[in-house]
Amino acid sequence: MNQIEVIIMGNSYLLSCPDGSEATIRQAVARVDREMTAIKDAGKHKARERIAVLTALNLAFEQLLATTDTIPNDAATASHPHTKDSLLIDQLVQRIDKVLQSDGHLF
Repeated sequence: MNQIEVIIMGNSYLLSCPDGSEATIRQAVARVDREMTAIKDAGKHKARERIAVLTALNLAFEQLLATTDTIPNDAATASHPHTKDSLLIDQLVQRIDKVLQSDGHLF
């Protein structure tokens, strides 16, 4: 097992990397960096912890949608200008924001 250095939102991390998996890990790092940077650049959140939690939830939600291909009952109709995924992610982020605003803690 090797170690590789990666950068996410300007911070360097040393990660363990199983042999032959470096390219896959670097792709994952690039995606996480993109998602975290997008949330930060949107300007709603400045705390790295919140950005990381929202990113993790967004990615997990995307993964669940990809594996179950279901739409929650409160999703908008197909005539909505957003794609199904972006609409559902926006709704999830809004719900998370409400919870975090109430007491500042996710759990």
